Amino acid sequence: MTSSAETEALFAGLRESAAPAVAGAIEALVRDAPDRDLCRVNALSFAGTHGLDPEQVIAGFLHATRLGLFELAWNVLCPGCGGVLETGTSLKSVRRAEYACQLCAAGYEPTLDEMVEVTFTVSAQVRRVAAHEPQTLPVGEYLRQVFFGSGVALPDDATFAQMFEEIVLDTLELAPHERASMSLQLPPGFVIVFDPVVHLAQFIEVKGEPTRERRALTVVLEREPPAATPLAMAPGPLRIAFENATDTRSLPGVWFAGDALHDLLARRRPFVTAKRLLTNQTFRDIYRTDTLAIDQRLKITSLTFLFSDLKGSTELYDRVGDLVAYDLVREHFRVMHEIAAAEAGVVIKTIGDAVMATFPSADRALAAALRMREAIGDLHRELVLKIGIHEGPCLAVMLNERQDYFGQTVNIASRVQGLAESRAILATGQVVGHADASRLLAARGITPLPRDQGLRGIAERVPLFEIP
Repeated sequence: MTSSAETEALFAGLRESAAPAVAGAIEALVRDAPDRDLCRVNALSFAGTHGLDPEQVIAGFLHATRLGLFELAWNVLCPGCGGVLETGTSLKSVRRAEYACQLCAAGYEPTLDEMVEVTFTVSAQVRRVAAHEPQTLPVGEYLRQVFFGSGVALPDDATFAQMFEEIVLDTLELAPHERASMSLQLPPGFVIVFDPVVHLAQFIEVKGEPTRERRALTVVLEREPPAATPLAMAPGPLRIAFENATDTRSLPGVWFAGDALHDLLARRRPFVTAKRLLTNQTFRDIYRTDTLAIDQRLKITSLTFLFSDLKGSTELYDRVGDLVAYDLVREHFRVMHEIAAAEAGVVIKTIGDAVMATFPSADRALAAALRMREAIGDLHRELVLKIGIHEGPCLAVMLNERQDYFGQTVNIASRVQGLAESRAILATGQVVGHADASRLLAARGITPLPRDQGLRGIAERVPLFEIP
């Protein structure tokens, strides 16, 4: 572990990098919080609890990670139960075409806006917590700190303990390569033999007339267990023989799939998705090209793209001279970066005088566009910004050694910007039809005007609207 002086130096570095209130809250967390609160920190929940700006909190934890106070994890989640199917220190670890959850008996194609979360755990060099040795956690804490992702809003200890008693009929703790058995009475309903360490699940439908005959079941716990065929049994006695064939401790148990389990799994809260982090300016500044592998193609279900260009910039150089025009264009880029970051977005790249930016939702992109149009107009009367916005699915890729995006959504957004006229914001129907975007425009008294115009090279008809 680091010395007290070294830790103080890290906190001093954080205070220089992050917003003061955020730096203070993170420092207090590391010093005073119980172990559980320092494992897989949900930055959005942390921001809500402390009344802080979510974007500043995300930036604060990223700076804390850069300094060595925290470790960042990319967790692949099951959308059904919220369990962590795989975890890695880099997005490069998300390599499978499909991830299977045995507890939900389903497979999922990974998407960066639904299935990959980003969490922060205190560095063991700064403060050692129980989660650094997950094999020592009792089953309840293992579920809290290791199995479930940060998007599952687990209840307080007393409520969780009560729900746990209703859900778990019996449980064992098996050392590596140990064997043990349990005997229990199967109640009518659905029962799951489940181990949260190796994610094994054996479903048993318990129905029919009760029996006194003792049945036997053998369960082998392996690192990547194959999907088990569901069983049907009558209510009554059952003896389960477990064999832990792994090199780590396992926690097999028998769960009752009733209302208590469904209630537990239904408790959800927002979390920092991989998509949100990829649209964060601080993340892009810190990690730059170290995000995706060259051969990775990761799907995003919905991302909003904003393209902008300066109209008449060539004529501007003739009118005001190279030096003045260059300074104005450079200041325009600074303003664009600043506004994008303030609206949870990021400038992906610039091409000449054009900008490509991404935002996690249509309303944030629209809010940024309105601010950009006003700010560039205030910067110089001869600077005229043309903006196009579109939302839809895309692929996150590496192009020319930088993290970029590919797909028809990107092409459409670029074509929409090409149709924008002087000081126009042109958006597609997907953008203006977004519920939060509609509320934003209504609150400002703005009515989008339909534009009946086709997009060059795009066969489908895309509804277009001008934002006056």
